Amino acid sequence: MALIVQKYGGTSVGSVERIQAVADRVCKARARGDDVVVVVSAMSGQTNRLVELAYAISEEPVGREYDVLLSSGEQVSIALVAMAIQSAGRAARSFLGYQADIQTDASFGRARIESIDASRIQRALNEGAVAVVAGFQGTDSEGNITTLGRGGSDTTAVALAAALKADVCEIYTDVDGIYTTDPRIVPEASRIPRIAFEEMLELASLGAKVLQTRSVEFAMKYAVPIHVRSSFHEAEGSWVVPEEESMEQVVVRAVAYDKNEARISLLQIPDQPGVAHKVFSPLSEAGIVVDMIIQNDSQRSGHTDLTFTVPTADRARTVALIEEANKRLGGSGIESDADIAKVSVVGVGMRTHSGVATRMFAVLSEAGINIQMISTSEIKISVVIAEEHTDKAVQALHAAFKLDALA
Repeated sequence: MALIVQKYGGTSVGSVERIQAVADRVCKARARGDDVVVVVSAMSGQTNRLVELAYAISEEPVGREYDVLLSSGEQVSIALVAMAIQSAGRAARSFLGYQADIQTDASFGRARIESIDASRIQRALNEGAVAVVAGFQGTDSEGNITTLGRGGSDTTAVALAAALKADVCEIYTDVDGIYTTDPRIVPEASRIPRIAFEEMLELASLGAKVLQTRSVEFAMKYAVPIHVRSSFHEAEGSWVVPEEESMEQVVVRAVAYDKNEARISLLQIPDQPGVAHKVFSPLSEAGIVVDMIIQNDSQRSGHTDLTFTVPTADRARTVALIEEANKRLGGSGIESDADIAKVSVVGVGMRTHSGVATRMFAVLSEAGINIQMISTSEIKISVVIAEEHTDKAVQALHAAFKLDALA
């Protein structure tokens, strides 16, 4: 007998038929003797509908009431899933975020889980019931409803699995695993049977949409195995696990891309201590995540150009925030460009193999693609290129590193 946390996304609970299919899968696990906790998202399209309603009422719907509104989608899902499980002959009990005692900070719209008291859920399991928990939400220290941001149900599921010391966290989605790249761009992409936490964390942060970044952080911190699989069939999916010795034999595991990037440059600012702090402090205070940063010599002696990337949605806000810093520093101006993309290669094998960067740059050069920025870590290399070349870059790199042969 195992303790399993299963997470179902919006597509998996998008209709009565799909909800009944989820209930059937849960009941099969119970018939095997497994204890099951189910985490669900809002039904497909529901969150978008709520967002549209919010913007119809307010130009900037943020904060407490916005989170109250968005969290209502999961309330519908957990009630329907619990009902379906009960109709299939098994006991089930639904839990909203506050009922599951998921405590977060007070950052509305992007709250982070601080603690979980899983005793109520464990009690339901001990009584033979399936616990059906609303993903994406929790409460802060004042009892306010908070949401975890898009993809937050993944984080809820993995955090619950860690709190309950579950044997596995199964993430059910509309794809059957994690692929070497987006199959819509490269039809020959291979499903990856097993991938290391570190590799998956890099892929998630670099644009891969299969898992939310914070869910992988939780899994790595608490050693929770994740099984990403399709909700439409029973086939084995992809396992996200601690690094195994054989994984280093594969130099590049996958190619990721992210078109949700904007490049911003401050031109001819003083090249002296403290400048970067003055530029980036307002962004940090506003909760804007800065990704790649480069500093170049400018044409004026003692001055430099500072270039960095932020999510496209934060482009206008970022420019507004750094305008004051640019004036104080005497910079010559600010440039921004949203027509860019970040393309990355990832693999733990890079630690012990040389020449990956050289090969990557050669492939892009042969494809006629200019590199605008470069960033590296121990197991990844990222470049910023013109957005129009994204597909060509991904296809060329996938072929060059022979990723279609990894399956």
